[in-house]
Amino acid sequence: MVLVSAVMLALAGCNGGDLIAYDLPAKSARYTFEAKTNDVKTVWKYTSAEATKGDAPKVSPCMGDVTGSNKAACRPEPLIFLRYDFDLALDNTVKAGENHDITVVGYYQPRLTALPKVTSLKAETTFDGGSTWHPATTRATGKNTFTTTIKNPRRNQAPKGIGLRISATDSQGNTVRQTMPTAYTLR
Repeated sequence: MVLVSAVMLALAGCNGGDLIAYDLPAKSARYTFEAKTNDVKTVWKYTSAEATKGDAPKVSPCMGDVTGSNKAACRPEPLIFLRYDFDLALDNTVKAGENHDITVVGYYQPRLTALPKVTSLKAETTFDGGSTWHPATTRATGKNTFTTTIKNPRRNQAPKGIGLRISATDSQGNTVRQTMPTAYTLR
């Protein structure tokens, strides 16, 4: 099993430095985790509790199971990840001066226990690089799926593009806030 997992990780492009695991106390506590990649900042706030044996699915085994170093119970934390459908044109732009719908889906890493449900999503836009933010209309359109309508200004009012800030909350009080200085540009 360890050899198969190691081969699968190698084929996925992982080397020893790509695999990250954290030991958290068994007692239930609230945590904040921040990441920044290519100017996109994501802040998760979540509650972690003691993992139970067998909570990690076979497709996402515990690091100790893969390396053979630790057999303690583990599982993915309840971090809300966001997937976007910007519905961009072939040149990766959106028409200026018109309303534009973006679909946002909240999802989690697979685990065996019941996953929370994303219960709310709030979207904000900026046309000036983040100096001012404007609320955007958002509505639930499916399980963990939301559509937000951006009122795009004229192109000269957002010469560097449209920035987006999404905040989502789930049924267990976990949150994510993701800020994209430039989500798309206008034509």
